[in-house]
Amino acid sequence: MSFAKDSKLQIIEKDIEDADCAQAFLSGLLHASGTITKNSEGMRVDVVTDFKEIFPYLNKLVSRLYGRELSLEISDDYIINKTTYYRIKFPVDISLDILKDCSIIPPSEELIFLSNIDENLIADDETKKAFVKGTYIGCATSSIRLSELGSQSPTTGYHVEFASHKREFLEGLQKILMHFEITSKLSSRKKIFVLYLKDSEAIKDLLALVGAEQSVLDLSDEMAKRDLRNTVNRQVNCINANINKTIEASLKQIQAINFINKKIGLDSLPEDLQEVAVLRLANPQESMDELLKLSTIKLTKSGLNHRFRRILKIADILKGG
Repeated sequence: MSFAKDSKLQIIEKDIEDADCAQAFLSGLLHASGTITKNSEGMRVDVVTDFKEIFPYLNKLVSRLYGRELSLEISDDYIINKTTYYRIKFPVDISLDILKDCSIIPPSEELIFLSNIDENLIADDETKKAFVKGTYIGCATSSIRLSELGSQSPTTGYHVEFASHKREFLEGLQKILMHFEITSKLSSRKKIFVLYLKDSEAIKDLLALVGAEQSVLDLSDEMAKRDLRNTVNRQVNCINANINKTIEASLKQIQAINFINKKIGLDSLPEDLQEVAVLRLANPQESMDELLKLSTIKLTKSGLNHRFRRILKIADILKGG
């Protein structure tokens, strides 16, 4: 199950009891995923969604507000990119009232889908939250993938977005989110507009706002896992870098010692350099710290490094450098 769908399921676990909040929720949902059709029967509003679990929740809400039942249908035409879309159909005889009550069409009843959000529907914090819930269920998507601790598979960043053909609607939604100190950004993508959040803390605030508490905890857990994984990776990279440095230094030292031995013999070296040369040849893979532990010579790490630098210089001179 996707992160976005899981969070939507959490939202519909709680009924909206307040009528004003229910109306605001319905308005947000219709702004996000509503369509209007007009035929010989009259004007009808539908919700097109891939989240079919919203049907019983929405049916109960509309039944409480308008006393009517909704219907759900599916068609092959609604299968896009292997995703099945459903059409939730509202009765024709109440569609016009719903569209007016949700400020989706103007009072003149023209077949115009209004893009702006009616401030009267979201007059207080609770109705604002309800509107965002409806919008979230209607058009929110996310690329967040929860991972298992210790998993080596790559994970995506943090991204939640609302997509719509109506810029004014998303600008109004952005204003509502800013009211709750949630920062988002608006951009265009081909023929649609996208309001998106990439900051993990902002996404957690959004999830808390719409009532997806478990997703807040899941995201916090995911952030901790990724932080731990990144810390471990940095430490491993650091260790590997140190190992590579140790191997490279050891190879240079051994090559210099062997060259000196071939050219003039190790016996020609001063006694203090002979000691470290033999120590290195006997322990080719050890670091400086390990050599100090293995050595019977009382030296500091700086002193040992100094002796090896002298050996390297002698080899360089013998090579004519």
